[in-house]
Amino acid sequence: MKVKFSRHAKRRAKLYNISESVILRILENKDLSRQGINEILENVEGFKYPLKIIVAVENDIITIVTSYPLKKGRKI
Repeated sequence: MKVKFSRHAKRRAKLYNISESVILRILENKDLSRQGINEILENVEGFKYPLKIIVAVENDIITIVTSYPLKKGRKI
């Protein structure tokens, strides 16, 4: 499967200091066989809050739509 980052996702990752390698590592462990929009919530070491990653899956292409840390008070 091919993974692409949207322009918005690249900007959010830069804003919140989330490296592309962290996002790719999270995606390796997830089942993304369902077509359409998928939401992933994951606790990641080094971040105060869990990361939320929105992914669009179409055929053999996975597009990262956005990624950001959840706000204070939100739980997984």
